[in-house]
Parts: sequence; C-alpha cells; structure tokens
Amino acid sequence: MSALTRTFTLLLPLTMLATAQVPNFAQLKKMRARFARAEMRVDAARLPDGDRKALVKLIQAGRLMNEIYMRQVWSANPATYAKAQSNLSALGRERMLYYWINKAPWSELDGYTAFLPGVPARKPAGGSFYPADMSREEFEGWLQSLPREQQVQATGFFTVIRRDTAGKLTIVPYHKEYGAELQKAAQFLKEASALTGNESLKRFLTLRADAFLSDDYYASDVAWMDLDAPLDVTIGPYETYTDELLGYKAAYEAYLCLRDEAETARLKYFADHMQEIEDHLPIEAKYRNPKLGAAAPIRVVNEIIATGDGAHGVRTAAFNLPNDEHVIREKGSKRVMLKNVQEAKFHLILEPVSQRVLAPAAQSDLSFDAFFTHILAHEMTHGIGPHQVTDGGKVSTPRQELKDLYGAIEEAKADVCGLFMLQHLLDKSLLRDSAVNERNLYTTYLASAFRSLRFGSADAHGKGMAIQVRYLMEKGAFRAAGNGTFSVDSARMKGAIRDLAHDLLTVEAAGDYASAQAMMEGARVLPPEFQKTLEQLKDIPIDLEPEFVTATSLARSNWSAARPGSASPKKTPPRATRK
Repeated sequence: MSALTRTFTLLLPLTMLATAQVPNFAQLKKMRARFARAEMRVDAARLPDGDRKALVKLIQAGRLMNEIYMRQVWSANPATYAKAQSNLSALGRERMLYYWINKAPWSELDGYTAFLPGVPARKPAGGSFYPADMSREEFEGWLQSLPREQQVQATGFFTVIRRDTAGKLTIVPYHKEYGAELQKAAQFLKEASALTGNESLKRFLTLRADAFLSDDYYASDVAWMDLDAPLDVTIGPYETYTDELLGYKAAYEAYLCLRDEAETARLKYFADHMQEIEDHLPIEAKYRNPKLGAAAPIRVVNEIIATGDGAHGVRTAAFNLPNDEHVIREKGSKRVMLKNVQEAKFHLILEPVSQRVLAPAAQSDLSFDAFFTHILAHEMTHGIGPHQVTDGGKVSTPRQELKDLYGAIEEAKADVCGLFMLQHLLDKSLLRDSAVNERNLYTTYLASAFRSLRFGSADAHGKGMAIQVRYLMEKGAFRAAGNGTFSVDSARMKGAIRDLAHDLLTVEAAGDYASAQAMMEGARVLPPEFQKTLEQLKDIPIDLEPEFVTATSLARSNWSAARPGSASPKKTPPRATRK
C-alpha cells in the first residue's frame, strides 16, 4: 500500500491487521506498555476532617460509576470482565489488566478491536443504549412516529431504548435501567453530604443524589456550577462519546479532585473576556451569542480518582460541563483543569514526542505553560459558538443534528477556537501573568498534534486532530522538513486557524451533517509525511495508566478503621507496577 493511500486507521498495529486474531502474551504486553504508569498522589491532609471522611464515601460512589459505565459499553461487559479476572495465568492476568485500562475487551487505541477471544470483533457502536439488532434507520423511522414529547425523551441524555414483549422499541429511563447502582450511589452521596461542612458541596451532593433517582439533573447541575469547595466533585452521566451510533446517550463518570487555589485564582481573568471572544468569532454575526451565560467558572484541580467514562483509554486532561444547553444558556459552563494529569502527560508523553517531531531549532519552544493554557482555552471555547440550530421553525442543537459526527467536529472546533482565542488575547496584550507567546503556543500545539493523532481512529479527539492536520498542512501552516521533523509557518498560521474556525463553526451553526461528513472523509487520509513520522513514535507511550494511590490509601484506612482486625479488602481491579 502506497504512503498516499494510507488511512488514519493505519495507526493500528500491523500484526493485528494481518492476523485478525487476538494478541498473544508478548503482543498484549506491548499494547499495555503504550500506557505510561503515573501515580496520582494528592495531599488531602489539609482537608477538614469532615471533608476527608466525605471523600471516602465519594470514592465509594465514584467506583459505582465504573459498574454502570461498563454496562453501558456492552451488556455482557460485567460478566466478561468477571471471567477475565478468574484466569490466573500470565496471559490471563495481562488480559485482565488491559481490560481494566479499556473498561471493555476492545482496545481503544486500535479502533476498538477485540483482544479477548469469544467476544464481538468490534465494540457495538451503540453500546448497550439500544437493542443490539437495532439500526439507525429503524430508530429514526420509529422516532418520527412518536409524539413530540416522546421524541425528546427518546433522543435525551438519560434514557435507553429497549424492545417490549412485542419486539417494538420503547423508552426506559436511566433511574430504572441502572436503579440498583444508582440507589447505592445516592446513599453514599447523602452520607458524604452529612459529613462535609461546606454548604455548597452539601447542596450539590444532596441534589445529585436526588437526580440519580429521578433523572432530573437541572437543579444539581446548577448547584455544581455554584460549587465552591476545596473538594471538587463531578459525578453523573455527562458525555455522549460512548454512543457512537447516534451520539445521544450520556455515560456515567466521576472525577474527585482537590482544588489548587493558587492556580485557580491566577486563571480567573480568562472568564472576563469570553463575551469579547464570542463577539469576534469568525462566523456570521447572526450565529454569535450576544449574551453569554454568567461568567464561566474555572477550576484548577489535582485528580484523586477518576472513574467510569472518565477512566478508560486515553485519559481526560480537562473537561467542560455540563452539556445541558438549558443550563449553559442560563449559567454558562464550568472548565475544570486536571493539573497533575496534564503534568504527567507533558513530561511522560509530549516531551519525548517533541524530541522526535520538532525541528532542532524549535525544541526550546516546547512549553508546559503553552500546553496547559491551550487546554484551558480548548475547554473554554467548548462553551461559546453556536448552541442552537434553527431550520424552518424547527429548533435543535448541533449535537442532535450532527449525531455521531458531533464529537469529532466539536473537539476540532474547541482546539481551533482555543488557538483563535489565545491569539486574540496576545494581539491585545491581554494574556497576563503568562509565559505564553505565539512561538511557543503554536510549536507546542504542533507537537501535541502528534500526541492526539496517536489516540487512534476511534477517539473523537484523534479524529478532530486529523481534520486540523490535514487542513493546516494544505494551507502550509505546518511544514515538513523532509527528515521527519516539522515546524510552524507563523505567517500562514493565524489566517489558517481563523479560516478553519469559520468552517467548523458554520457546520455546527447550520447543523450541516453532509459538510461534517465531508470533513471527516477528507481527514481519513493523513498527509504522508505525518503518517511516516507517526509510525516512528511507536516506542513512546501514548497515554497514561493512572495509579490512584491517594484514593486507595484513603479507602483502605477507612475500611480498616471500620473493621479493626480484619484483612484488607481485595483490590478492584489488581494493578501492576510497571518499572
């Protein structure tokens, strides 16, 4: 196969493509080595005593999100994982450890191909949100037959679609489908609420416990936006990436973190300029929001534990929530920066990648400040731009109109609009107390493009980056040196970023599925220079395998205190220490 016809999917290991068989022990060990072990240690000693006790309850609630999420990925997931745990051979242990990284028997970095025998060759596109035999066409035909209120429920975040006894599609709310786990989680949240002395945390936990049992998340989302506590808690159903069939259904996750007060205070000024950025977006004025919601909170935190949709495959470095457009219009959205995760990604992944992909003269321009600040800008610009699509009197959202393509388009939009935002602030000398400049911003972004592309063709961020790379190479903003290294053409970069931001924003504003599909198709074939360099990075880890040391220690000490003289509980799951 010539370099020109190599597609993005050729990031898959050639051995797996050639044999179409599950990997053996040696292959699986290499696959797992793509995740660099990173210990997540956070000093929780400064928390008030009540918050430390509450944190233990929250860890228990958070781990229940793993159970729900694994069910959402595939209905047979819990039973298959239990079987994998029972195999005590060397191969069995390696499979079980890699299973836990992916939270499923399919390798995310390899296009969700199976690494266990006896499971479907590929992950179900619709997870277990829909009947396994349901097609998109059947769903859309059924949807049109429903009254408007039921259409909203069928396409909502918090329902699954099942078949009734007659084989017809029917709607089941989350609180019934996952009732057993959600009742336990709600109880842990109520117990944590009783322990903490922070009123905003107490309010959020109480309302989120209620939401688990009703699927009405509005009040608790508002309380989460107002949360002002040293213990930063995010828990519930949020992102829709797991639903690759239609992109409607939210997956459960949890992030339990400790706020970094100094860093949070340093970054508050960004929120003051979001309306200004919105007003200058390179898009028709009619698509801009003349009045954004309240100033978007920014939180810099250190991750104690992540679970569920926040803890599989490539790990989240930051997030922007909630996704409910009603809350966003009224309150804006909150940006949470996971600083210790970002530091691990920068030092363990991006630094060694940059040594291979950047021209020698550009090596000194790699900057953690630029990496951190662009991730912040990425998350902030998720919250601006079009959030409503109006067509012939019908009101919808970009997420609903772009369906399965929304994730990749939105990630590309946030990357590019984040750069647009930072360039605007640099041009006006508004980037205060920062070491970021044009040179280190764009050079670090170039190096990080290789990092994101290595996430694989199944990842929304990887797909979004493929769109960007293809465009910027065609515009001459990224330049190949011919020896496997790359540099930025600063003169062309600003205009290319502005033009690409316009195209992505317009696709979302119009809910233009056909144009989004054309963008995705055009990005399937990477520039051959990029593909060649990517293939030379295989010995560098792609992402992290976090070890939640602090969370494990807290849970164990609490268990021992509650059960003096008893043996420690079994680890779930067993973890390997890679040297």
